[in-house]
Amino acid sequence: MLGIGTLSKKVFGTPNDRKVKRMRGLVDRINALEPEFEALSDEGIKEKTEEFKKRVQEAGESLDDLLPEAFANCREAAKRALGLRAFDVQLLGGIFLHQGNISEMKTGEGKTLVATFPAYLNALTGRGVHIVTVNDYLAKRDAEWMGKVYSALGLRTGVIYPGQTDGEKKDEYAADITYATNNELGFDYLRDNMEPELSRMRQRDHYYAIVDEVDSILIDEARTPLIISGPSQDRSELYRTIDALIPEIQDEHFELDEKTRNVSYTDAGNEFLENRLHELGILPEEHTLYDPESTSIVHHVNQGLRAHKLFQKDKEYIVRDGEVVLIDEFTGRMMAGRRLSDGLHQAIEAKEGVDIRPENVTLASVTFQNYFRLYDKLAGMTGTAATEAEEFGQIYGLGVVEIPTNMPVAREDEHDQIYKGTKDKFEAIVREIRKAHEKGQPILVGTTSIDKSEFLSGLLQKEGIKHNVLNARHHEQEAKIIAEAGVPGAVTIATNMAGRGTDIQLGGNVEMKVLEALAADPEADPDAIRHKIEAEHAEDKQKVLESGGLFVLATERHESRRIDNQLRGRSGRQGDPGRSVFYLSLEDDLMRIFGSERLESVLSKIGMKEGEAIVHPWINKSLEKAQAKVEGRNFDIRKHLLKFDDVMNDQRKVIFAQRREIMEAEDIGEIAQDMREQVIDDLVDTYMPPKSYAEQWDTEGLTQAVKDKLAIDVPVEDWAAEEGVENEEIRERLIRAANEFMASKAASFGPEAMRSIEKQILLNTIDSKWREHLLTLEHLRSVVGFRGYAQRDPLNEFKSEAFQLFENLLDGLRSDVTEKLSRIRPLTAEEQEEMQRQLAQQVAAARPATVTVDMADPDAEAEVPVGTPREGFDENDPETWGNPGRNEACPCGSGKKFKHCHGRLL
Repeated sequence: MLGIGTLSKKVFGTPNDRKVKRMRGLVDRINALEPEFEALSDEGIKEKTEEFKKRVQEAGESLDDLLPEAFANCREAAKRALGLRAFDVQLLGGIFLHQGNISEMKTGEGKTLVATFPAYLNALTGRGVHIVTVNDYLAKRDAEWMGKVYSALGLRTGVIYPGQTDGEKKDEYAADITYATNNELGFDYLRDNMEPELSRMRQRDHYYAIVDEVDSILIDEARTPLIISGPSQDRSELYRTIDALIPEIQDEHFELDEKTRNVSYTDAGNEFLENRLHELGILPEEHTLYDPESTSIVHHVNQGLRAHKLFQKDKEYIVRDGEVVLIDEFTGRMMAGRRLSDGLHQAIEAKEGVDIRPENVTLASVTFQNYFRLYDKLAGMTGTAATEAEEFGQIYGLGVVEIPTNMPVAREDEHDQIYKGTKDKFEAIVREIRKAHEKGQPILVGTTSIDKSEFLSGLLQKEGIKHNVLNARHHEQEAKIIAEAGVPGAVTIATNMAGRGTDIQLGGNVEMKVLEALAADPEADPDAIRHKIEAEHAEDKQKVLESGGLFVLATERHESRRIDNQLRGRSGRQGDPGRSVFYLSLEDDLMRIFGSERLESVLSKIGMKEGEAIVHPWINKSLEKAQAKVEGRNFDIRKHLLKFDDVMNDQRKVIFAQRREIMEAEDIGEIAQDMREQVIDDLVDTYMPPKSYAEQWDTEGLTQAVKDKLAIDVPVEDWAAEEGVENEEIRERLIRAANEFMASKAASFGPEAMRSIEKQILLNTIDSKWREHLLTLEHLRSVVGFRGYAQRDPLNEFKSEAFQLFENLLDGLRSDVTEKLSRIRPLTAEEQEEMQRQLAQQVAAARPATVTVDMADPDAEAEVPVGTPREGFDENDPETWGNPGRNEACPCGSGKKFKHCHGRLL
């Protein structure tokens, strides 16, 4: 008997079905326009783009009204440029992307082409569209591949990747459509908000972004903020000393909670540590671990314990070329350049005995959640988003729409096979692989970590089964391994297949085989080789189809159903046959940590025997509930983190907006004057409180404070002694004296120089104050959780204290800027002469006699003799200085680092 919910869906359809049905009419309108656009010449397609731009930018026509024509034009351009005619379901996906939704499309449905439709439509506004990918390879590949479509439409495509100069990046961001990774976009946003001039900012707008593999970027990676940091003091000796202590820790000294991935010392552990730290002289005899002075040491011993008990080599990280490299748990890829914060990375380096790099101080940071919420409109694509629909809706305001497949899915998803022990499970997996391999069926085996993929590889080697391994150790061969994964009988072991951006094609990848054949024999005729390989491929594909298509065999369930679905989705693309099955054991991490006690009792009642599998749909349901519980918990963690970051984000927006306002302003003399007057108000209120009597005023203190802050010597005591003088009158006289003093200073510098100095001092002071503020907030965030023990809400405590700290920042900013501006003065002739003499001595003593400088080509190096300025260098025009790094040689030829020479002025 059907339940009420199931029955209503049968009668009325799901909400998703109704959304899709509503848009079918729009697809019909696009299809009706096809003959009209087929009749256009190549030039006619470009002319249509110009016409659309005028209708949007000049006539104010809405993008929604223009959608059918724009999509029809884009479909025709893609057909001519790539030979691909978009299916109706691809147009549907594009419509929902334009509306600011996530289009969930199965693997192999052509998401890369889908993005061109909304990207083209929204680029007509002239504000630029960003298409976000998960890695640099995909950004370059998609920009080159889809760039042919945009070029046929008369638009320019850009691509952002690491290693580009700032000038190149600025040019790429200025394109109509720009492909980039989420990391590069976030870091460029932070870099832009550390620049001293508008002309050096790279990004121009945050209008519309389409995020590919949206679940990977906005959920999996959202837990880690992007941080630009600078080095702090070296504490490597302390890390090594503490690391040597950790192996002495016994089981009774700590508690490990695998569910929350948390580890902490017990009272016995604290006592043991305190005694050992006293013996080693790290903790002074008069201090205990509970003293405020011991905070830093407690932090280090906690991180040492986490490094040993929570982070496993070849699972969370690998050691490569003497460096600890983190592994992305969702894609199995190495994350070169990423480091764990708060000294945890250093603790792991000490554990592995590699060089310990110093901790860093945060200069700027942002989370992906808050970066992507900057966009006026956001959209995303993935094969698996439905399980996280609530999070996408709550955090980003994104709806999830499941787009129907072009062809019905023919893959068979079998029930999970559950074994009692890991040994039985792997024996069964090897038997299943051999059976499929012998009948010529290609197999993709999913594992959750590097060590498990290598363990299985060892078992297959013993059995003599030829196979490929794809994990972080072998990621260089990724494209080749995936290209061969669909040939008859191929066995491919892979750690997580999320965000690979490459489809496994049945029979193998023709393009890859052609390239390999031409590389082996460059003299061969490309057409003949292609013809031969296509014929062989057709035979191989037929064999694979007859054997049942790609077989996906997973060796474990992931914490997230989405990752499991991504692995399953590699099989059965575009109506191909396929099969998937999960092999599990009661000893798997998910089953051990999150499996319900009820599940274990049911299995024991059934009477599980060694080497025997239990297969039942109820068990699948029970496992899905366990996974949903974990997903819910992870969502709560991310939501909680975001609430804290939102407090910082509001302040970040204020600071970044203030910086931009200062850079855009021609003259900030008025801002500087307002700050000066506010400082005078504060000083008068402090030393001559309102409603106080003249004999209660501290005139001596005010005279000294005015001298310190405003660099002016005024007779405050004489003024105060005048008959009937009010503190308001003294305030006015101080403001007048300070303004006259600054006016005379501006005259001695010259108005243009003074404007430049005011701007530089204001920006530099904002940046240094913001850096200090970030560090204070980090420390506040790490301790505010303990307020919960006093029945106070940590989030509310953080909000109120962060607000107070921000007010202190603004007060300190006014005071510092006023003091610095009051103390600047032009150099005397003697001082200028002395500076020139010192400079000449430095030049003469500079070793070596040449320095390397950046040229237009970032890879080129040129030797320039010290003392010779870079060609075209003009002392008075920063535009001619190029864009040297802070630690590179100054382009003036002085031989000094840029930051110690002309860079000081920036």
